Amino acid sequence: MANPSEFEDYFALFQIKPQFKIDRQALESAYLTVQKQVHPDLHVSGSDAEKRVSMQMATLANTAYRTLGHPIQRGLYLCSRNGVDPQLETNTAMPAAFLMQQMEWRETLDEVRGDPVALDQLLDEVEQAKQNVLKEVEVAIDVAKDFEVASEKLRALLFIDKFSQELEDAITA
Repeated sequence: MANPSEFEDYFALFQIKPQFKIDRQALESAYLTVQKQVHPDLHVSGSDAEKRVSMQMATLANTAYRTLGHPIQRGLYLCSRNGVDPQLETNTAMPAAFLMQQMEWRETLDEVRGDPVALDQLLDEVEQAKQNVLKEVEVAIDVAKDFEVASEKLRALLFIDKFSQELEDAITA
């Protein structure tokens, strides 16, 4: 069994190309393959060291799968692996147009609460904006290799994602 320290990164663990756009089926398949090899239940009769390594590898596989499976987390991970700190805690500067869009969405949400059709229309608009920014992140990372731009877009996605969750909560309320 491999040792967790042998893996340079999450992409190497699953033997997939380190890029933003990934094949979800390939990720799932690679994850299941790794888990079949390292799951602690398969090593119950092993030595204490083997059990410990198995647990570490299973934990690493779970963390890697969650990170690579979530587009924002995958993008942040790629930025970090390429020397760019997105400064999520300290850098809240956003373009004025983006901030205006956020304000408009919030105002619209306040105005249409209780109107399922209008809420669904707003959700469609927000989801389209999210898909557009995800595409911009993909281009920044996979084509331009511009991790600074990608980190800016990822910070924007975090805002959009948070608002999208608030909107979904309003729809189900």
